[in-house]
Amino acid sequence: MEGKRVVLCGANAYEKKYYFNKQFDKMPDSIKDELHIICVLFTEEVGGIFTIVFEEDGSLSLETQAEEDDIYYDEISSGLLIGEIRRKRQELLESLSLYYRVFILKEKIGDLLENEENS
Repeated sequence: MEGKRVVLCGANAYEKKYYFNKQFDKMPDSIKDELHIICVLFTEEVGGIFTIVFEEDGSLSLETQAEEDDIYYDEISSGLLIGEIRRKRQELLESLSLYYRVFILKEKIGDLLENEENS
């Protein structure tokens, strides 16, 4: 697990599918439901493939991509929508990052909270 990126969830407009990494099944259902809604609504509005990925350091990346010949994919809207998700769901994204760092990377929560206070 350490030293690599891990996909939390994603949606694919081409295949009309949603993916949630079973490694995170212990998350509350309400969080899983919210992630499902975010991913699916993103691909419904913009198209392409949307993923939420944990980086090596525990931070979250919101990523989107499209097939080369997809004339319906809207790159400008995708960037704007990612910015909107980051603003409106900031607390959720920060909580997910904290969850990953504590339960997956096994960092000490006291150290993380102390570093946050000093920022």
